Amino acid sequence: MRIALAQLNYHIGNFEGNLYKMLQAVEEAKRQGADLICFGELATCGYPPRDFLEFRDFIRRAEEIVDELAKHSYDIGIIVGSPAVNPKAEGKDLHNSGFVLVDGQRIHQAKKTLLPTYDIFDEDRYFEPAHEFHTFTFKSKRIALTICEDMWNIGNENPLYTVCPMDEMMPEGPDLMINISASPFDYTHSQERVDIIRQNALRYKLPLFYVNNVGAQTEIIFDGGSMAISPTGHVLELPYFQEIVRVFDLEEVQQNTEDQLQTKDKLPLIYQALILGIGDYFGKLGFKKAILGLSGGIDSALTAVLAAQALGPQNVRVVLMPSEFSSQHSIDDAIALAKNLGLIYDVVPIQHSYKGFTETLKPIFGDLPFDVTEENIQARCRGIILMAMSNKFGHILLNTSNKSEAAVGYGTLYGDMAGGLSVIGDLYKTEVYALSNYINRDEEIIPLNTISKPPSAELRPNQKDSDSLPDYDILDVILFQYIEKELGPREIIAMGYEEELVRRILRLVNINEFKRFQTPPVLRVSSKAFGMGRRMPIVGKYLN
Repeated sequence: MRIALAQLNYHIGNFEGNLYKMLQAVEEAKRQGADLICFGELATCGYPPRDFLEFRDFIRRAEEIVDELAKHSYDIGIIVGSPAVNPKAEGKDLHNSGFVLVDGQRIHQAKKTLLPTYDIFDEDRYFEPAHEFHTFTFKSKRIALTICEDMWNIGNENPLYTVCPMDEMMPEGPDLMINISASPFDYTHSQERVDIIRQNALRYKLPLFYVNNVGAQTEIIFDGGSMAISPTGHVLELPYFQEIVRVFDLEEVQQNTEDQLQTKDKLPLIYQALILGIGDYFGKLGFKKAILGLSGGIDSALTAVLAAQALGPQNVRVVLMPSEFSSQHSIDDAIALAKNLGLIYDVVPIQHSYKGFTETLKPIFGDLPFDVTEENIQARCRGIILMAMSNKFGHILLNTSNKSEAAVGYGTLYGDMAGGLSVIGDLYKTEVYALSNYINRDEEIIPLNTISKPPSAELRPNQKDSDSLPDYDILDVILFQYIEKELGPREIIAMGYEEELVRRILRLVNINEFKRFQTPPVLRVSSKAFGMGRRMPIVGKYLN
C-alpha cells in the first residue's frame, strides 16, 4: 500500500479554497501512485475555528466538503478531518472527526477522544469525546485512525487523560496507525513531537503515518513536520513550514532503519515561523502592505527585516519619527537599514506635534515636572502618525514591542503598543539580539551599531532601558521562569536571584496585564505566549 501525506496550509472558513487545495493534492497523490491520501485535523474548515463551530451553517458547509471529497474517492481512499454533528441527545453537539472515504462512501468515522483544554486549546468547549474505539479495513490492511492529541497520552509520568485510544483499538489487531493532526509550532515542540510519535510506534510495534497542518492562523503557527515512522522508531520527517504531498510505501516504512530528520535549531525555526506568520496574516486577510515605525533600535529593525522577507520590500513602508531626544546615530542607523532592505521610508519629525500637546496641556499641568507623561505623549504622537498613514494608504501597522517589554509594561498604550499584529511580541529581548545576529550571519543587514548600542526608548535626555529595568540577561531569565515555567517567587528566589528584584519584576508582570489585554495578537513561537495561551485576571491580587 502507498500512503500519501498531504501537509497543507488551510484557511479557516474558506471552504472552497480548502477543497481546491485538497482536490489538487488528491490528483498529485494519484500521479505518485498513492492508494490512500491523508489530510489534517479539521482540514475542511481549518484549525482552530473556535466559535464558528457554533454556527449551524458552518458545520453544514464542512459536511458538504466531505461529501464533495467523497466523489473523488473512487481511485484513491481519502482520510480527512472535519467537524461532525453528534447524533446523540446527550453531550456536546459536535465531534472532532476523521472520515475515511472510499468509492464515494464514508466507510469509517473516527472521533477524537482526548480533547485538549490548556494553553491555546479549548476543544472541550465544542466537542464530545469518543466513547467507542474501532479500526477500519482498507486494501486488506486494518488501520487505527486517531486525531492529534489522541497520540499524546503515553510516556508521561503524570498522564493528563484517563484513556489511551490506541490501547482500546489494539485488541482488533491493527496493521498500521494513522494520525491526522493540527499541532502548533513552538521552538521546542518539533523535537517533542518526534519523540512522542516515535514512542507510539515503539509501544505498539506498528508503522505510524502522521500528517500535520502547516501555515498560520492569526497568532497560531503550524510548522508541518509530518512523518512516517517504522515499528522500530525510525522517522522519515517532511520539511517544516511548507506545503508538500509525499507518498510513502508501507513496506518500505516498515523496513526503514534510518532517520531522516529536519533541523531543530531554535533560531532558524523561529525565523521561518515569523516569516510564515506575517505572510499568512496578510495573505489570508487580503492585506498587501505593512507600515511600521523605524527608530534605529533593534526591535523595529528586526521587525522590518522579517516583514520585508515575508511581504517583499516593495510592500513595507517605514517611518522615522525623530524627536528632540533622538540621537543622530539612531536616525542614521534607521536610514541605513531601510536602504539595506530597499524599503520606502519617510522622515516625519514629531517636535511640532509634541509641542502642540504640551502647550495644550500646560494650563492643566502648570509647573509640574517632566515625567513619564511627556514620554508617553511622544510615543502617542508617533502612534497617531503611523495610524494616520495606515488609514490613508491602507497599510497595516506592525507592532514592534518585544516580550520583555510587554511583560513588565515598558510600553505606551495607544502609542508604541499599537498595531494590527505583534511580530516579535513572543521574543524576549535577549532572543531579539540572538535572532538579529542570526540574520546577520552572512552579511550585515541590520547595522552593527543597532545591535551593539545600549537599548533606549529615547524619550528623555540620555535615557537607557537599564534606567528603569534590570539588565535583560537577568530580567529575561526571571521572566522565563515565571511565564514559561510557571514558577512562583519563592522558587525563583531559591535559584539565587535577589528577593526584592524578583518580587518587583513579578509584580510588574501582574499589574500590567491590563496593557497586554489591549494589544494586538502576538505571533506565537514559544510554549507560553501572551494572548489566548496565557489567560490571567486583570485585577488579580497575587504578588501585589
